Formats: sequence, C-alpha cells, structure tokens
Amino acid sequence: MKQNVGMVGIGLMGHGIASNIVKHGHSLAVLEHAGNQPLDALKAAGAVGLQRAADVAARSDVVILVLTGSPQVEQVLTGAGGVLEGLRPGAVVIDCSTAIPSSTVRMAQSVQAAGGRFLDAPMTRTPKEAAEGRLNLLVGGDAALLEECRPLLKCFAENITHAGPVSAGHGMKLLHNYVSLGMVTLLAEAAASALHHGVAPEVFVDVLAKGGGGGIALERIKPYLLANDPSGLRFSIANACKDLGYYNTMAADAGVAKDVAAAVLATLEGALARGGPQALVPELATLLR
Repeated sequence: MKQNVGMVGIGLMGHGIASNIVKHGHSLAVLEHAGNQPLDALKAAGAVGLQRAADVAARSDVVILVLTGSPQVEQVLTGAGGVLEGLRPGAVVIDCSTAIPSSTVRMAQSVQAAGGRFLDAPMTRTPKEAAEGRLNLLVGGDAALLEECRPLLKCFAENITHAGPVSAGHGMKLLHNYVSLGMVTLLAEAAASALHHGVAPEVFVDVLAKGGGGGIALERIKPYLLANDPSGLRFSIANACKDLGYYNTMAADAGVAKDVAAAVLATLEGALARGGPQALVPELATLLR
C-alpha cells in the first residue's frame, strides 16, 4: 500500500532514504532546509518541498526524522511550526536520528499525547548503503506497529531488528557506536604508539589481523594506517564525540559503569581540538601521536 510520507532531514543519509521511498512509489514531502543535500532529483521524481515541519506532517501518514541529535529532534517535533502542530490522528513518527534514550521517551510521550504513534529506528551503515536501500535499522517501540511499518522501512533497509520498547533502538545504536568507535579509538592509539617504538604500519596491521586485534574495526582503519586513506571510515571525530557523549549520558542516567566510555570520549575530544571539526575518525592515528 502506497503511503503519504514526510521527511525532515535530507542530509547524506536522509537523501538516500528519500530516494528509495519515491522509487518505491510513495508520495513524499520534505522540509526545505539549508542543511539538506540538493533536492533536484527528488523533486523531479515527484517529491514536494515545504517550508514548515507542521505542513510536512499535515499531509503525511508517516513522518520520518533523520536529524543530527536530540536537540534537533526535540525542536522539530515540539517547537513552533513543528511536526506536532500538524500531526494527523494516528500518524506515525519514525525517528531515525541518533538520540539520547531519555529524550526519546519524552518525545514519544509528546507524539502520543498529540494523537500519534512513535518508533525510534536509528541506522547503522553508511550513505552508500542508504542510497542502495541497504541500511540496518534498530527499532524501539510496539512490535505490532513495527510490523505495520515494515513494508515502508524495507524500502530503504536490508536488516530490521526489533530492539525492544520505545527508546531501545536509540539505546542499541549508542551501544553499537560506543563499541565500534571505542575499538577504532583503541587501535588508533596503539598505532600511534607503534610508530614511536619502531613498528612499521604494515607489521602492526599484519600481526593484529592474524591475532586478537583482527576484525571490522581494524579493516576500517587499515587503509589510513597503510596509505593515509581515510575512506574506510568516513565518520567525523566531531560526530564520534557527539555519539560518545550521548552514550555517557545514557550510562549516567542508568547509573551503570562508564569509566572506559569516559576515557574514549576524552580521547576523542582531545583529538577534535587538535584536528578540527572536519577531521575523520581514521585520522586519530595521526592526531594521537
């Protein structure tokens, strides 16, 4: 069944999601915003650009958010001219952003109070998989609602995992990013130390790959270690700091141990101060020397 879909956040990930939604024949309205990727191809395919999030919501059965973080989600949903002002009764808000779970719970309650329904569905993978319709989604919310929305989600996702109740998707995303970014940070710090001890990068990579240091994290940072090529992980240190900051907030909210997470965040923040906002995570191996 074709649906009227609204989207707020047509960045690198959102553009791929939007492209697949229109490709599958759904009607799409997007919020015009300076941070969007170019909308020409989407509009040529039938998408409509609107000036207010409330107007996007007013014509949509489902509103998908792909935003930077919790402050942006809260503003888009509850701010003046926001989604909740135009939300249709029974409409679904799907938040694909990376967010703090305690904020997600509050936003879900606000959506429900406005007569809507809510899923959090943060993503893993990259803009390449977003364009290919092959994202991984980690979904929090009612299982029956997820099944209702699954056909739409399958337009842009290859793997859809029900993580648990509302906010569990965002929690799982932060856990995922903490582990993956934490491992890359550890490897980068070790690689910086290796150079000071006369260990060549190719030896460092080869030995780890054949032992306990092998795996996806090493494969993603390996092109930079061997050839100064950061393309294996095009994720900014600034975004890594945001995600690790969110993880530390989530851990503090729950009162669980976060000593390692705090150390990873401090390391990333120091590298960000040295490398600037455009520096990519693989460059940690240079910035930590």
